Amino acid sequence: MNEKTVNVLELRRKSKEVKRYAIVTRVLGLLVIILVAIIAIAYAISYFYDKFGSFTVKVNKYDMMRQGLTLSETPEFEQTVSVLNADIVYDMTNISGSDLPANLDMVNGSHNGESYIAYTFYLINSGSDTLSYEGEMLIDNVTKGVDEAIRIALHENGEKTVYGKTKSDGSGKESDCDKEFLASTMVMKNSHTEFKPKEKHKYTVVIWLEGNDPDCVDAIIGGTMKLSMNFSIKEST
Repeated sequence: MNEKTVNVLELRRKSKEVKRYAIVTRVLGLLVIILVAIIAIAYAISYFYDKFGSFTVKVNKYDMMRQGLTLSETPEFEQTVSVLNADIVYDMTNISGSDLPANLDMVNGSHNGESYIAYTFYLINSGSDTLSYEGEMLIDNVTKGVDEAIRIALHENGEKTVYGKTKSDGSGKESDCDKEFLASTMVMKNSHTEFKPKEKHKYTVVIWLEGNDPDCVDAIIGGTMKLSMNFSIKEST
C-alpha cells in the first residue's frame, strides 16, 4: 500500500469521524431543546395553575351564547363573562369557622382573609327566556389529604350551607357541617327552576382549613386543593 492510498484512507476515516461528531452534536442539541421545552411547559402549567387560582367558576359557553346564562363579580353585570377566577391565599393556616367574619356574603369579588378564601359572584340570566339550571362544585385536584380538614361554606342568595368531607371513620358528617361532600371529587350539586330574564342569583364561596377537625394535622401541611363551580342550563324533559 503506497503513501497516497494511506492518505486517502486517513481522510475517509477523519471524514466519518467529522460526520459522526456532527450527528452527535445535533442529537445533543435536539435533546437540550426538548428538555428546555419540557421545563417551559412545566413552568407554564404551574404559572397558569397559580394564575387561575384555587377556585374557578364557569358557565357553559354554549349556554352563554345561546340563552345568555352568564357570570359577573358585580350585580350590575357591566362586563359579563363565562369564566371567573378567585384570588389565591398562599400558605393558608387553619382557623375555626366560628372566627370567620360575619359579613363575608356582603362583599363582591375576591375578599380573602389571611387564613381563608372568600369569593362572591353573580349568575345572571341575561337572555329573554325563563330557564332552569344546574350547578355543581368539583374537586379538581387535591394533595396530601388536605381535603380531610377543608370546609366550604356556600351562600346561595343569602342561605348558607357548610360542606365538609365525611369523617375519616366513615361515621357521617363533621359536627360543624350541614352536609357531607357528595363524592371524593364533588362537593355539591343542585338545580334551580324558573330563572327569569334579567334575574340574578348571588353566590358566595368561603374555603378554610378547620382547625378543630381531628384530621387537621401536620401531615397535611403543604397540601393543595383546586375547586371549580360549573353552571349549565338544565334541559326540560
